[in-house]
Amino acid sequence: MRDEAGLKRIGKTVATYLLLGFVGLFMLLPLVWMLSTSVKPAGDVFTSVDDPLRALVPREVHPENYGKVYDVTRNMGGGFARWYVNSLLVAVAVTLGQVTTSACAAYAFSRLQFPGRDKLFLGYLGTMMVPGAVTMIPNFILMRQLGAVDTYFALMVPAMFSAYGTFLLRQFFMSIPRELEEAATMDGCGLWRVFTTIVLPLSKPALATLAIFTFMGNWQSFYWPLIVLTQDSMKTLPLGLLSFMGLYNTQWTLLMAGSMMMILPMIIVFVLGQKWFIKGIQLGALKG
Repeated sequence: MRDEAGLKRIGKTVATYLLLGFVGLFMLLPLVWMLSTSVKPAGDVFTSVDDPLRALVPREVHPENYGKVYDVTRNMGGGFARWYVNSLLVAVAVTLGQVTTSACAAYAFSRLQFPGRDKLFLGYLGTMMVPGAVTMIPNFILMRQLGAVDTYFALMVPAMFSAYGTFLLRQFFMSIPRELEEAATMDGCGLWRVFTTIVLPLSKPALATLAIFTFMGNWQSFYWPLIVLTQDSMKTLPLGLLSFMGLYNTQWTLLMAGSMMMILPMIIVFVLGQKWFIKGIQLGALKG
């Protein structure tokens, strides 16, 4: 009986891994097609649609397509390199700003006592139910009245405040034992020092999780930059990639090469922060 139970358990484990492996390979197919297309000759992109293997394995490899991305866009306000710098600058600045503002607001909502705190927090959470498309036009009008159109200010500042980030960090802060903060207060620590030396170091998993989500979301942001930017020199990567798409023609090889270079930082950020990301999810699941 034990042998049969062991065999069944092994069989279920093998079947589970096979299923997960199949799903993983299926999810990788778009990425493999993107990589394959990025090194194909321009005329071979859709000539092998009926042959799945040929669609994923290029007949000829042209790595110079990646260099052409820079050459073709060089005269467009600095080109692909400038767009890369813009995206990196905006994503890093927004990530730092959003983590900072969310942490401060979350600590206030979780530890400080002031009139109307809970009602204010509920109202703050209520903004999460408002679609972004509803607030996009009012935000653009505000940026225009401030003279911030086509500036880094318009790209960064509105995105530095997040109700979701505040909610995420508040829930995590509430799980930290108050006794630690009380002990630090008895030792002479002020409110700010308790926050920076006790609460924040203990909240690294939650802070890292929010930072990863924020960086990825702003790195691939499209609609807001599309509204507030008109100059080629201020474009971010998602807008810059539109340069390869015309009304009657699309340069698919260059578009895919640019897309591959665009997703590289997101992969690096996720790989480097994967430990904190998974730990944050596990802690959130255990602490509710």
